[in-house]
Amino acid sequence: MAEVTTVRPLTGAALESALDDVARLRIKVFHAWPYLYDGDLEYERKYLQSYRDSDKAIVVGAFDKERLIGASTGAPLIDHAEDFAAAFEGTGLDLNDIFYCAESVLLPEYRGQGVGHKFFDEREAHARRLGFSKSAFCSVQRPADHPMRPEQYRPLDAFWRARGYAPLPGVIAQFSWKDLGEEGETLKPLQFWTRDL
Repeated sequence: MAEVTTVRPLTGAALESALDDVARLRIKVFHAWPYLYDGDLEYERKYLQSYRDSDKAIVVGAFDKERLIGASTGAPLIDHAEDFAAAFEGTGLDLNDIFYCAESVLLPEYRGQGVGHKFFDEREAHARRLGFSKSAFCSVQRPADHPMRPEQYRPLDAFWRARGYAPLPGVIAQFSWKDLGEEGETLKPLQFWTRDL
């Protein structure tokens, strides 16, 4: 197991300069189950633009010395309203109150050192400082009998529940990306989870 030397929040210029490395990590880590993401840098740069545009965004970086080997992102959910507003219709929740914890990506050889908890700790602390009352994220839903599901796969539900998150019934977003082996993008369902801060 390789060693994570530091985990620290990045905002402003530091966030901006890290985004290409975050893009490369997303492509590499999300290639695996359950995302099966066949991504490229051009798509990633467009996707990550919302973090450049938001003055309330955060990237939490995990480093091996100065090399970024893991990252998690977060921003106000309202900054992603175009993608996710429809999922929250009828819930009575105000998107302005919710901080969105987006992806957490960490190279496999650095897992098992508590970095996932640090990613959530830093993003939730950032959200509290900004006055948000809720934190949310979403997880891709795949059929249990999917042919590419690894036998040893263990969902992260227990980890998320231990952090105080619970799925929001019926709050499912639809998001498109290109799966491995597919000709083009297809819609995937993503279940939202939330907790009070």
